[in-house]
Amino acid sequence: MRFVDRLAARCPDVTVREDVGLDAYTTLRVGGKADYFAEPETEAQLCALLRAARDEETPVLLMGNGSNLLVRDGGFRGLAIRLGKAFAQIRADGEKITAQAGALMSQLARFARDTELTGLEFAQGIPGTVGGGVYMNAGAYGGEVGPLVETARVLTKEGVRDVAGADMDFSYRHSRAMAESWIVLSAVFALKKGDAAAIDAAMRDFAARRKEKQPLEYPSAGSFFKRPAGYFAGKLIEDAGLKGLRVGGAQVSEKHAGFLVNRGGATAADFLALKDRVQEEVQARFGVMLEPEVRIVGEDA
Repeated sequence: MRFVDRLAARCPDVTVREDVGLDAYTTLRVGGKADYFAEPETEAQLCALLRAARDEETPVLLMGNGSNLLVRDGGFRGLAIRLGKAFAQIRADGEKITAQAGALMSQLARFARDTELTGLEFAQGIPGTVGGGVYMNAGAYGGEVGPLVETARVLTKEGVRDVAGADMDFSYRHSRAMAESWIVLSAVFALKKGDAAAIDAAMRDFAARRKEKQPLEYPSAGSFFKRPAGYFAGKLIEDAGLKGLRVGGAQVSEKHAGFLVNRGGATAADFLALKDRVQEEVQARFGVMLEPEVRIVGEDA
């Protein structure tokens, strides 16, 4: 019996597809195929898939919106699990909001606005999911996810547990979930009552600033590099004269040098070569090695 059939037998409620192109599931719009691909709808389905993959010693790639992910052109030899719309419930209870990992951060921000809860305005333009946002402590415009997390529900090697936000070790683009390879299933956000009109105005302001300064017209993974201590990655890249630098279809954005964009027809290899060029030039000019914020997975073609 083939792996996909054994997986189907153990997880009968989940559709498992073969040879699925991951370029359609990343915001960079590049990447090869995953051997197997599934989109669970419940915690039980997800746990069943992970147990089956573990027992089969099959590698797993967990995906959300694919907004912070670069899949190499050779694809992923294993099971890609995507937590998307089917794993995206959001509910409010007083001044707290509980959101599943597959909910978009922008969706969460709008929900908070509509329930007159303030604190998540900065997240309206973050393209990732709640799971990814908590996992990497996503942030924008001076705000971060971590300080708002009251509890994170995570899957560890020992099973599902609820971890207090204070115990998640949040720091810049980092969390305990990342350090210990936990899977974020959902999170409870502690917010405060606010005025819907004021919240909406703040979100509109952030949206206008993003549109003005960021290359939203092209596929990208957001800020490609982490902010080095004492510097801004985009300014270092711009000061190195690299704005507009292009390798194949991948380009350092002419609008914001911290973004690497797909100008059309780019491959993962183009982005990796461009990344290397940027790192080499910035280090040669300023002695700073830029570290990718984007997660790079898979194998070369």
